[in-house]
Amino acid sequence: GTGRQTDERVLANRKFQTTTISCQGLKGKSVLQRLAALLQLPLSTLYAMRLVKRFRPQLVLGVGGYVTGPVLLAAKMMGVATCIHEQNSVPGMANRKLGKFVDRIFLSIPGSERYFAGGKWVLTGNPLRRELIAAAEKKREKKTGQTLLVLGGSLGAHRVNTLIAGAMEIMEKRAENLQLIHQTGRDDEQMVAGRYKELGIKAEVAAFFNNMAELYSRADLVVSRAGATTLAEITAFSLPMILIPYPFAADDHQRKNGEYLVRGGAAMMFTQEELTGKRLAEEISGLLADEKRRLQMGQSARRLARPDATEMIVDQCEKLMFS
Repeated sequence: GTGRQTDERVLANRKFQTTTISCQGLKGKSVLQRLAALLQLPLSTLYAMRLVKRFRPQLVLGVGGYVTGPVLLAAKMMGVATCIHEQNSVPGMANRKLGKFVDRIFLSIPGSERYFAGGKWVLTGNPLRRELIAAAEKKREKKTGQTLLVLGGSLGAHRVNTLIAGAMEIMEKRAENLQLIHQTGRDDEQMVAGRYKELGIKAEVAAFFNNMAELYSRADLVVSRAGATTLAEITAFSLPMILIPYPFAADDHQRKNGEYLVRGGAAMMFTQEELTGKRLAEEISGLLADEKRRLQMGQSARRLARPDATEMIVDQCEKLMFS
């Protein structure tokens, strides 16, 4: 990794050996910053070669991001099998470049294969944690009331949070019988919790939840951004969804991620510009009142899910290592 706070948070409490590499991305940078990044690349690659020599892997897997470039390049130069996994419908710059020389490319969303040469890509889906897959396969218990799960995400969560708070204010009477679970992201937890308290709405609010398998199992409807891993989780649990893609995602990939699910009948999608609290309240209320439609959307989500993604990727990696 690069040593960023996001990397540290994700890897916290995980028993992985980690190291950092000094390198910089190119996209969205000035000419001078790009030049500096290109000048740094040979040094980063030499450092990566020392890592590969010390670790002696049989295979190197990259999952996107500029930090994977030097490592995969070093592995290729040293004769180690290489592969990448692309989570989104539109590959980032790093994976587009790396896709030209790696041995195998794992894709998550149909349509993304057009960015890569034929013969090397395999449509696998996004791998999910074992506990999520196990929970998704269990029969849902009957319960009273309905549960709305809101996933603000880590990027641009503020707009989603304010829209939901506005919708709940309009749905105040309906919300009395609604179980609301709201993941706000790190900046808005206090604001959202305070707003619900003012409205007298009982809600579980947190910046991030660690028990996602339980929350998905309780949910009847999800309102979310359209990040690839989140969508893979929602489809695995056969849940209908209202998507509000992050408008500033690279190459507008969140909107394109969501379009695949909309075409498949699993989701409704709106830009945050076209939504108001009133409009979102209407859409949420409409779906919660229409059990037949929710069931149809959930069944469509299940058809689009790829719960065997991890097994497919492991199988392909083993073939590369031992062929």
